[in-house]
Amino acid sequence: MAKVFRPSNRESKILSRIESSKERERGQALHMVRNHADMLSNTVSMKLVENEIIETTNKNGLQAQIAQGLERLASMEDFDLDFKIAPYRQVVANPNVVTLYLTAFVIEDLIKNRDVVDIYGSDEDIYHCIHPLVERFMAVEKA
Repeated sequence: MAKVFRPSNRESKILSRIESSKERERGQALHMVRNHADMLSNTVSMKLVENEIIETTNKNGLQAQIAQGLERLASMEDFDLDFKIAPYRQVVANPNVVTLYLTAFVIEDLIKNRDVVDIYGSDEDIYHCIHPLVERFMAVEKA
């Protein structure tokens, strides 16, 4: 017969703290998106073009598409967000939910945009291009 695992009270508290800290971080990230969507979309679109990850015919159209994607993120249900980022969770060890969403958005949605000629680089390249920008906005939001 299989042994039943019953965590002690101490283990339950530790697991609860870890889970609540992850939820708090996720909430703060989504709050940051609501407050800084326009500036974040502008910096992300310019960085993707500068790093030659996205080749586009219209930089303003690219920025508008990313802004629309961030607006969708701000109003998205948890299940829909988890479904969108699920294929990319293994890109890095401890991913940021906003960066993962933007990575998924670039790979899945922007490629269909008429202003985008092509997208270059791997999933990790896109993630690592976007992540410092998101972290910068997260630091501004916390301060």
